[in-house]
Amino acid sequence: MSDEYLDETTLGPLPPRFRLRDLILGDYATSSDGDSRFQVEFFTNERSLKERLQLYFIKNRRSSLRIRLFNFFLKFLTCLLYVARVEMDSDIDTKCFDNKCCWKQCNFTDESVHDEQLHGIHWDLILWVERTPAIYYMHVVIAFISFLQTILMILLSYKGNILQQLLSRAFILEIITTVPFICTLASPRWLQSLFIPVFLNMWLAKSILEKILNDVHRVINRTQSPLSHQLTVLISTIVTLIFVSACGIQHLQRGSGKRLNLFESLWFVVVTFSTVGYGDISPDIWPSRLFMMIMICLSLTMLPMQLEKLAFTWQERKKKGSSYSKHRARTEKHVVVCATHLQTDAIMDFLNEFYAHSTLEGYYVVLLSPSEMEESLKIILQIPIWSQRVIYIKGSALKDSDLQRCRMQNAEGCFILAARSHTDRTAADEHTILRSWAVRDHSPSVRQYVQLFRPDNKFHVSFAKHVVCEDEFKYALLAYNCLCPGVSSLVTLLLHTSRGDEGRCGNDNWQKLYGKCSGNEIYEIKQCDSTFFKEFRDTSFSYASFNAHKKYGVCLIGVQSSGVNSKLLLNPGPKYLLQESDTLFYLSITKEEHSKSRQKKQEPTAEEGIASVVAGVGMVASGVAGTATVNLSKENAVNIEMSSSAVTASASTSSDMKSLLLSPSSDNMGMRRPSIGPVEEKVDDALKIELTPLDLSRRSTVKRVAEIVDSPSPTDEHLGPLWSSHNSGSDIYIDVPPVAPYIGRGHHLCHLLRNPRPICCLQLAKACKHCRYQHAKEYNWRNRAIIIASDHTSNGIYNFVLPLRSHCLKQSHLRPIVLFLENEPERHFKETIRNFPMVYWITGSIDRLDDWLKAGINYADNIVVVNKETSNSAEDEYLSDCNTIVAVQTLFRLFPGAKIITELSQSSNMRFMQFRADDDYALQLSRLEKEVKRQGSHMSYMFRLPFSAGNVFSASMLDTLLYQAFVKEYLTTIVRLMCGIDQEKGSGFLTSIELGEDEQWLNTYGRLYQKLCSSSNFAIPIGIYRTQKSTLSGSSVQIERDAEMQSLASSTDKEEIVQLVKGCMQSLNLSPHDYNSESVLGKQREVSYVIINPAYDLPIEKGDIIYVLRPASKRQTARYDARAPVRSQSDIKITTDSPDEGHDTDSKFFLLGTNNNGNHSNKSHHYERQSKRRQTTKT
Repeated sequence: MSDEYLDETTLGPLPPRFRLRDLILGDYATSSDGDSRFQVEFFTNERSLKERLQLYFIKNRRSSLRIRLFNFFLKFLTCLLYVARVEMDSDIDTKCFDNKCCWKQCNFTDESVHDEQLHGIHWDLILWVERTPAIYYMHVVIAFISFLQTILMILLSYKGNILQQLLSRAFILEIITTVPFICTLASPRWLQSLFIPVFLNMWLAKSILEKILNDVHRVINRTQSPLSHQLTVLISTIVTLIFVSACGIQHLQRGSGKRLNLFESLWFVVVTFSTVGYGDISPDIWPSRLFMMIMICLSLTMLPMQLEKLAFTWQERKKKGSSYSKHRARTEKHVVVCATHLQTDAIMDFLNEFYAHSTLEGYYVVLLSPSEMEESLKIILQIPIWSQRVIYIKGSALKDSDLQRCRMQNAEGCFILAARSHTDRTAADEHTILRSWAVRDHSPSVRQYVQLFRPDNKFHVSFAKHVVCEDEFKYALLAYNCLCPGVSSLVTLLLHTSRGDEGRCGNDNWQKLYGKCSGNEIYEIKQCDSTFFKEFRDTSFSYASFNAHKKYGVCLIGVQSSGVNSKLLLNPGPKYLLQESDTLFYLSITKEEHSKSRQKKQEPTAEEGIASVVAGVGMVASGVAGTATVNLSKENAVNIEMSSSAVTASASTSSDMKSLLLSPSSDNMGMRRPSIGPVEEKVDDALKIELTPLDLSRRSTVKRVAEIVDSPSPTDEHLGPLWSSHNSGSDIYIDVPPVAPYIGRGHHLCHLLRNPRPICCLQLAKACKHCRYQHAKEYNWRNRAIIIASDHTSNGIYNFVLPLRSHCLKQSHLRPIVLFLENEPERHFKETIRNFPMVYWITGSIDRLDDWLKAGINYADNIVVVNKETSNSAEDEYLSDCNTIVAVQTLFRLFPGAKIITELSQSSNMRFMQFRADDDYALQLSRLEKEVKRQGSHMSYMFRLPFSAGNVFSASMLDTLLYQAFVKEYLTTIVRLMCGIDQEKGSGFLTSIELGEDEQWLNTYGRLYQKLCSSSNFAIPIGIYRTQKSTLSGSSVQIERDAEMQSLASSTDKEEIVQLVKGCMQSLNLSPHDYNSESVLGKQREVSYVIINPAYDLPIEKGDIIYVLRPASKRQTARYDARAPVRSQSDIKITTDSPDEGHDTDSKFFLLGTNNNGNHSNKSHHYERQSKRRQTTKT
């Protein structure tokens, strides 16, 4: 985030009386109306005097740019004053030299003139000049200002080497041009006519101009062409040389009888430097000739250097890496980036994200790679914004000499990036591991940030500060997209650094709202240091989250206590009371430290006034005798029987009791506007949180209340069968999977089968002696399936199964998972998935329609297509997604009703997903993407419809998670908990609810927030997934005409597609009636997008999907306490139910579940261990 101030138009000015009060009273101004809502002003800092001066003169881009512009104006003005002085005193000097005026005017004697004429040089005319008082005093004022600023900049930028700054060219020139003027103030009158070479300020103006060009492009976030930059430097050098030479030769020729004016001097210098040499004008005294010799040598030194830099940029030239100096390593901070290949997109993503934080602007980035940089990257790094902060070194991280060149031992951190271009991901991980070991051996104190592909390689680099495994996060996000639509876009927007300025480029309302809310990020702060949360000490977590959002617009999502072994928890629930030493995690546009809040007055409307009164009325939650269950989600319960032993939350005012007594009857209940229970500041210790469905409807009955309180647990034995061969819910229990690969840090509680299925039954639509089903329809699944298409199995797919079989899901909500693979999975992978219910595999190709029909695509709601790891084009890396894109486009045309989620390797290829050549709205979004990219955004693709809807995901977006971990060390833990990769005791989980017609009475997001926090589930909303109709600018008649033409064209294509699919189904003996040929014309005009942390007053709409963090229930917490102890790797053994299946003694098989000897325990011991585990779970 930047430290700059927001414009006043962002938050709007306060009324005049508020501004006058704030001007007089400042921070001590208080509001008399008692309104607890505040207006937040972002991007402000409070520092000491020296830090404020450094911020203003050096760090702040805009203020430092203004100061440099002022300095440039002073230097340029000094040169103009010199020219004016020369033009004004030339006539006086000429008359004096011709003996036509009194020599006393110049204080010369006849004897001195005679002596000067004898020697041929008039030194008095060279040493003394005539200045008017106005010009003299202007010179003195400018010199005094320049000298003070020079001294101040030296003090502010002092870093231990003062001699280097004193001997710099700029400081010496400043002393020459300023100190003599200051000294003449206390000297006699005649000394004020001393000649001072102020025209040398032109060199200082040239240096300031180069810095101004650098600052301008940093402020506007726009890169300059390296060629134009070098041309600007070359032209400024030539102009400076000509001006200084002309002024110098003109002044020295005053001591000769052959005097020159400025134009003649300029003519002589240009002719001389151009090597033409007409000879009509030439110096005739030795000082002038010596000066021109010096200037010619200087030009021959400087101009070739500038021309060489220009030729270097223009021509192709190999650059061998330099070294990071030892002195710079002591005074400056730097990080090292190790990579096999320096790809332009990957490096620029790192640089843009790394320097997006204001605290890292003073860091240097050292690129260490054994390969040369791409030509495009070479040109980009010549831009001043990068050339002064990025250093490239060609070398290997496995060589100590190259690590010494990088000054690795002095580095603040080392990023080791994986090679995405490598065809073998396992070999790429091996290279990364060796680099990590080499850095650890050379500099053990340096923090490492390692990127891997395979989860089973994480334990090799467990010493690293942060390890981001791509397969872990990728498959977990793809799985969560099937549960909560748009989660991949939600997480991606949270990871990228943005200020929300992208929304200003949009024309539609959804683009402005979506772009503005995309600037929300996750931050941390101590509770004792916080202004937002300091008042909520010793209050419940839900109470603090709701009130902080209402007052300040920030969303509290997690907390970590100050204990030694404390864990980060997401929404720990209302029982958790905030302590002064807690670390809080919240969603906001910027950090609280960069924000300033002031109380604002907001007159409530009639509807909001009634709503606030009604919201303040507390409702009594009904309970069941003998329990302490609280249910605040049903306010208007009819005929509630209250007893002192059952009630756990009662009304605290007389109005609360009146609301209970005036409870409407069932006849007129629908006409009365329901109330929202208050968010309790503290709750009873006996509170019992049940994992029940979130209900936001306005109606409520005793029957429904009792149903929620006594709702069946996810492991109830009376649950009906989930598939044809399933008997009841008693076949499924919750425990840690018996086979756990090296994935994640903790153990996951999942839905498991008490009796694992035989391996032969895992293959879909293939009959065996245990299962006779030959088609997906014969399984008779209760819920529609999820199909994931991948070229091969990997341990990362395990992370796809975990969120879909998490203990947080009800058993009745489990959906079948079909692994659509090109190759048959390995034996150890089959042994892993056999413990999960309704997980199948089938082989096939994503290019063949027959294989998709066999996989049951007609009975699936979500289709996940994972990109192939092997590139399809060795010449162009951007064509690596061609096979996946074309295959998904075919599915999109053949099965328009399916929800397809695609993973790509290149984020720029998102524009080809669901591609329609005649879609005018897509063309508008394409132009918007170019405009956002031109404005300097790092996420120009965010307005593409497939990304905003969460239908496409690129693994390269996860690179930001590794870069952000350098500043936000907690971010990796939060994302792992959100995606279900890790599970912690007492931590909540991410889920979603959809708003229907019955929930529209809530009206605004703030009332929805209060409803969720005050219900028995105590959920915390963090965002909205909204779908609405798109608006296309243009004539309505033309739009309708285009729609009719598309409808006619699509109807013809539709008939051909239907005949093709049904014909293929008949050839496979499948029923053609199962094919859904629904048209997508209506969906073409729909836009889905994510709104992160919306405003309190944002209206909610029907069909909105709310992302919520639900706390862990008491039942889930008990499962953590009662789960089986951690088993060592030697205790994990695998059995086989099918006698015809042989045993595999491969090394990978041992890694994932066998002992050293490869021996397997018998069947009786396996079931005996399972029965003991079931008894422990029931207890």
